[in-house]
Amino acid sequence: MRAAEELNPLIPHPVEIVLSIVVFAILFFAVKKFVVPSFESTFAERTTAIEGGLAAAETKQAEADAKLAELEKQLADARHEAARIREEAREQGAAIVSEMREQAQTEAARIVEHGKTQIEAERQQAVTSLRAEVGTLATTLAGRIVGESLDDDARQGRVVERFLADLEAGTPGQN
Repeated sequence: MRAAEELNPLIPHPVEIVLSIVVFAILFFAVKKFVVPSFESTFAERTTAIEGGLAAAETKQAEADAKLAELEKQLADARHEAARIREEAREQGAAIVSEMREQAQTEAARIVEHGKTQIEAERQQAVTSLRAEVGTLATTLAGRIVGESLDDDARQGRVVERFLADLEAGTPGQN
């Protein structure tokens, strides 16, 4: 039975166990001596690079935030300036409209006054022309009625004035 016990494929040979432990110890020592320090230095470099990148990113983010705040302030100032300019333009427009309205009213008053003056002058001219015409007709008529010529200017003037005065008073020819 001993032979059957030794040939059990599930249990390894003691030499193999010892040899495996020695090879494992050598491999463990070699990995610990040569590979682990290289990995740790690489990890340290990566950690340093990542931390430096994070610090640089935070710095850039802070700069970007500061620039954004500055741009927002400039934009607010520009909007305020635009609103002020619009308000000034409205005020100037209102002043121009008021001034133009005042000028138009002044011009209209001047035109009306000129029209009144012209109408009065034309009325006076018409009255004078009518008086002269009425005077001529009156002297001609009076000359026919009286039967003598009224060529004398003084007499003609008196007759015309009396006739016109009678017409205005509403009592013609009662003298």
